[in-house]
Amino acid sequence: QELRPKSLDIRQEELGDMVEKEMASTSEAIEDAVRRIEEMMSQARNESSGVKLEVNERILNSCTDLMKAIRLLVTTSTNLQKEIVESGRGAATTQEFYAKNSRWTEGLISASKAVGWGATQLVESADRVVLHTGKYEELIVCSHEIAASTAQLVAASKVKAEKSSRNLARLQECSRNVNEMAANVVASTKSGQEQIEEKDTMDFSGMSLIKLKKEEMETQVKVLELEKRLEGERVRLGELRKQHYVLAGGCEDTPEDGEARPAPAPRRGILKKPPIAQKP
Repeated sequence: QELRPKSLDIRQEELGDMVEKEMASTSEAIEDAVRRIEEMMSQARNESSGVKLEVNERILNSCTDLMKAIRLLVTTSTNLQKEIVESGRGAATTQEFYAKNSRWTEGLISASKAVGWGATQLVESADRVVLHTGKYEELIVCSHEIAASTAQLVAASKVKAEKSSRNLARLQECSRNVNEMAANVVASTKSGQEQIEEKDTMDFSGMSLIKLKKEEMETQVKVLELEKRLEGERVRLGELRKQHYVLAGGCEDTPEDGEARPAPAPRRGILKKPPIAQKP
């Protein structure tokens, strides 16, 4: 008791209540996230169409699947946590068990908060993407954060759980499922972003004749600039290759005493000029 940090003595009797409250709060956050995604889905169907509606539906469906996976993860984690307390507390009360294992308890609370926070941030990012006020990259980052916080929750639970525990095996399976669903969110977000950007870049239906001509001239200028730059890089590549062959040949012909010897006369047809990359 004397060796334990004094900061842990503050309100230790409330740690047990904090765990239960935090797990319940995380579950509520997940339920609220699912409801908000359903509302966004309905709003997207009313306010968008075509490619944008297809992209929004695909992203929101993947977010819904991720939320369901997180909800199952939290439920399984709660069951495992109760199992750990029941098997480890002995004659002590639940509050005394949490106080005795305060480090583990605080880690469990922190991990649960991280999962709930990640779910909330994901929904807010999805809302902004659907409303075209956010960035697709935000969704990708949130998905990575959820995967990381899930790993944190599993690690915190695994410390005290029995290796043969069925709830631990279920929790690990839930964690893999969450990671898979998070990867699906990333994939649907990236493909949706490419679809939207391609549509926006290639949609010329609303342009006037003058605007089209101006865009055409600007594109021609860019093409000429890129072709000139490409030609310069091809010449540079050819010169680099020639110099590389010269240096490589010089190194092979240098004797051990360091004195350069005249290279033997090459046979006709053997030594050829290195090929220079040509335009396709």
